[in-house]
Amino acid sequence: MKPRICLGLSIGYGLCSRADNRLAAIISALFLAAAAQAEPVTVLALGDSLTQGYGLPQGAGLVPQLQGWLDAQGVAAKVLNAGVSGDTTAGGKARLGWSLTPDVGAVIIELGGNDLLRGLPPEQAKANLDAMLAEVTGRGLPVLLVGLAAPGNYGAAYQQGFDAIWPELSEKYNTLLLPDLLAPIARLTPEERAAQGLMQGDNIHPSAKGVGLVVQELGPKVMELVDETQGD
Repeated sequence: MKPRICLGLSIGYGLCSRADNRLAAIISALFLAAAAQAEPVTVLALGDSLTQGYGLPQGAGLVPQLQGWLDAQGVAAKVLNAGVSGDTTAGGKARLGWSLTPDVGAVIIELGGNDLLRGLPPEQAKANLDAMLAEVTGRGLPVLLVGLAAPGNYGAAYQQGFDAIWPELSEKYNTLLLPDLLAPIARLTPEERAAQGLMQGDNIHPSAKGVGLVVQELGPKVMELVDETQGD
């Protein structure tokens, strides 16, 4: 009896069926793995007006610009805008549960700015963020914790207590950390910011150009976050 050709391989007749099945299974697994790699990771961006894109045209806010940056880098991720203008850490904590839909694979938490503007106790903001991180990490989701730096006008004790929130919680929950979202703008003098048009008229929210500067430092951190979802 002549050997039979099985999927391009010349082998004994009796082994043909098993060889076909084995090779077919390998090919199927490779196709499934490729499809899984191509599927974008859904990243929930939970935040306040800085995330939401307050005062900016559609497409010019933080999430659209971040999405554009990720796309340009070839990162397979879809960023969901869960920013609510005026939201405090308490507000974020209240809506976190229903925001964590089954498709979410990673989370950015950018909250605390409105606690700061209202002069709320740092311990309160820390407790709210602690509860949020416990819930997210408890679901096995990687987190990027994004903070803000407190100005000195509330006093040194308040400033130190507020600024310590982010590194302490990041260490506790082993998250990625960006201590100050607006650091790329804050490093410049007020005159330089004004000359470059990096802030809106309220001097609280970045302009579209300012957001672009922020994304240059935020983007690589989000890339790391997406990489963490593919670590297993």
